Amino acid sequence: MYERIRREAAGANRLLAEYGLVILAWGNGSAIDREAAVVAIKPSGLPCGEAAPENMVIVDLAGRVVEGELRPSSDTATHLVLYQAFPEIGGVVHTHSSAATAWAQAGRALPVLGTTHADTFYGPVPCTPPLTGEDAGEDYEKRTGEIILRTFSGLSPSAVPAALVGGHGPFAWGKDALAAAENALILEEVAKTAALTLSIAPLTPPLNSSLLDRHYFRKHGARATYGQKREG
Repeated sequence: MYERIRREAAGANRLLAEYGLVILAWGNGSAIDREAAVVAIKPSGLPCGEAAPENMVIVDLAGRVVEGELRPSSDTATHLVLYQAFPEIGGVVHTHSSAATAWAQAGRALPVLGTTHADTFYGPVPCTPPLTGEDAGEDYEKRTGEIILRTFSGLSPSAVPAALVGGHGPFAWGKDALAAAENALILEEVAKTAALTLSIAPLTPPLNSSLLDRHYFRKHGARATYGQKREG
């Protein structure tokens, strides 16, 4: 059962490995079937490059295993918090990709310095405060999701489809799991270019709002002009 989300979740995990965003099992991806209210996610400890539809674990929105013999990812609770809060998303991924993780470890939001960033993220990619004290206890993964939600208060998860978790690393999401993996790749690239830019010119200002609007909305607005129209 749940073949669609099994395929999507497995494909997203393999893409994370192919894109060079994860090593070993340092990441995970999932996909949701909202009608059935279940999520397919990578098993804990399984290298992302070894993900296959048959070894994805199916859990309900309370985190209970519905199908599968393996334990789901240790980050499952974070994924579930995001799915329940952001009804427009269909996939979530988590990586420890180097550049994005460096920004998270520095506790810095990723600023919009150029149009490459603006093509995907309509504003800075926020960084949460690091979890401390009780937050790092038994419900750590759930509280990771909750601190992302608090950081996104007033922000659109569709316009900025990623977050940096302070001291930890990036999460990204999208309309499906494959789009989430693509957004994680873009996040890593703009994190690299931002770091390089600030190493050359530490006082580089943010991109002006006119260029931010122009580049974001030509791809994502109601009158988007980028790409090809689909017939029908």
